[in-house]
Amino acid sequence: MNLTEFRDSDHCEYFSCPERSKSPAVYILLYVCSAAVVLLTECGNLLVIISIFHFRQLHTPTNMLVLSLAVSDFLVGAFLMPPTLSWMIESCWILGMDFCMCFMMTGYFLTSLSIYHVALIAVDRYLALSNPFLYTNRVSVKTMCIMVFSQWFVLLVYNLMLPYVNGNINFVLCPGECFVKLNYVLSVVDLVITFIFPCAVIFILYTRIFMIAKKHATAIRELNNNTRSKTQKITSHSMKSERKAAKVLGIVMSVFMICLLPYFIYSLLGNVIEFQLESLLKVMIVLYLNSTINPFIYALFYPWFRKCVKLILTCKIFKKDSALRKVL
Repeated sequence: MNLTEFRDSDHCEYFSCPERSKSPAVYILLYVCSAAVVLLTECGNLLVIISIFHFRQLHTPTNMLVLSLAVSDFLVGAFLMPPTLSWMIESCWILGMDFCMCFMMTGYFLTSLSIYHVALIAVDRYLALSNPFLYTNRVSVKTMCIMVFSQWFVLLVYNLMLPYVNGNINFVLCPGECFVKLNYVLSVVDLVITFIFPCAVIFILYTRIFMIAKKHATAIRELNNNTRSKTQKITSHSMKSERKAAKVLGIVMSVFMICLLPYFIYSLLGNVIEFQLESLLKVMIVLYLNSTINPFIYALFYPWFRKCVKLILTCKIFKKDSALRKVL
């Protein structure tokens, strides 16, 4: 994903580090708040990872996607948020060129990975709602794990190959800045691959999901009005569960798209509007804050996550057979 287009070396003096204008107390406060945000991101996503990984009842195909997304969000909090927050506070890149290269490549990879996670979740929910019996029989935890690992591998290879295809494996830095230059054609191709295509998949499938959910709601009302047999009760409960999962994950996707949109709008208008480092860093922080928000969405809408958090924080997961405990 193209973070921004690097300016010509003739303009390097434009990016020179400004002198500190804030008092030491303000800087300390800003760093403490930044550390709190990073810690919140790490702890929240770690709770999601432990919950799904530990409790066997949560080992479902959909939860494998949630687990993978939580791992991605955890890595965003560990490797992207601290340097970006420091960059914003200092108004200057102070971590050197080598770390800049790692930071940029990690940013490309994890951001594109998050987008494709959301797209894969849309595919998963569409299949589960459109043909639940076929989904149950064909999509297993093993199948989903293979798909997730394949997605990580393909996107990792793609993002590692990007600078080589670009013909510029060296990240040229202005003093105090961290940017990479992609040629125009590659920028457009990258935009289509990492944003337009997955977002189109998300929009189309969730439009279909909304229509299917309306049909399910009508069917559930009809089942409730008829004589309730055991089979009807199971069918109604299954449909409600799938609709609820689609609703919660739809909220996750909506929040992600809201956080993602300012960043890509700024990237698209990078050659039209006057470049402002402060504005770029703000939209990057908004994008990364999605990784902080996701665990709160799970806590708000998933009772099983609240139960798991309680068991984890009270150390009951260390008891014998705690993995077999019912949390749903």
